[in-house]
Amino acid sequence: MKAALRFRYGPPKKLVVKETDRPEPKRDELLIRVYATTVNRTDCAVLTGKPFVMRLFTGLFRPRFPIPGTDFAGEVEAVGDGVKDFKKGDRVWGFDDNGLSSQAEYMTISEKKAVLLIPNGISYRQAAASAEAAHYAYHFIKKVSLKPGQQVLLNGATGGIGSATLQFLRYYGIDVTAVCATDHIPLVKSLGAVRVIDYLKEDFTEDTARYDLIFDAVGKSTFFKCKKLLKENGVYLSSELGPYSQNILLALLTPIAGGKKVKFPVPLDIKASLKFIARLTEEGKFNPVIDRSYPIDHIQEAYTYVASGQKIGNVLLILSGDQK
Repeated sequence: MKAALRFRYGPPKKLVVKETDRPEPKRDELLIRVYATTVNRTDCAVLTGKPFVMRLFTGLFRPRFPIPGTDFAGEVEAVGDGVKDFKKGDRVWGFDDNGLSSQAEYMTISEKKAVLLIPNGISYRQAAASAEAAHYAYHFIKKVSLKPGQQVLLNGATGGIGSATLQFLRYYGIDVTAVCATDHIPLVKSLGAVRVIDYLKEDFTEDTARYDLIFDAVGKSTFFKCKKLLKENGVYLSSELGPYSQNILLALLTPIAGGKKVKFPVPLDIKASLKFIARLTEEGKFNPVIDRSYPIDHIQEAYTYVASGQKIGNVLLILSGDQK
């Protein structure tokens, strides 16, 4: 099978595409023919080993898995003797932020992990683009008690996490002020933003409105810069640790002081996130934003583009032209 490989942490140029042996499923595993996967922020961190904390999960000195990839959508090719919930021919999708070796034509995964049937009417490309970023988006906002009509400021509304967050917040009846660049204003309005701040023309941290939640989906701001924008018991969330890795510490200290606080949820229950995403997809309430697609032979280019921070929504890696 064709697969992307690298044996040390480093930049995209470390990746090579080669023929390698197809994996064999163990007793509780599925063998999946991968049709689509994404290149995402998690993949970039696993590729480079940065931030260093990633290596606690992916291998301290070198990658535990030579084939990268954290999400997938594909077809079950075979199952182990102990598999009960899936069969050959099932259309499936899944995610594991510790790595799945999914940037290959075939992969294996235990049926006990976060793998689900793809909802009817959803393509492999849509399913792959609904995993990593949408999981983080849902996990972050579900840790905050929000009510319909409350006000949320969303920075980075056009990214994979941001575009999913915007749709989820609107599903819950939240009024969202989205921060994005001029060219992307029509997109964020179509996703449900009630107000848009163009960061090319104004600094959103100088806004005069007050919010129940500020979620920085790209991790470019800080709690201290945004604190004045929060209501009395408002919450600040960021998808990143912060420039000095301060968000974990602030999440411990600010609740003690009371009033405005930082929360930094650890995204654990992936299967619950995917079930929620699947339900909203079936209801027509969520549609992942897809920026562009690359064939696996252009994987270095795909990673370079994602690492540039310029992507809109999700970037796909296509493993097979036989899409159903």
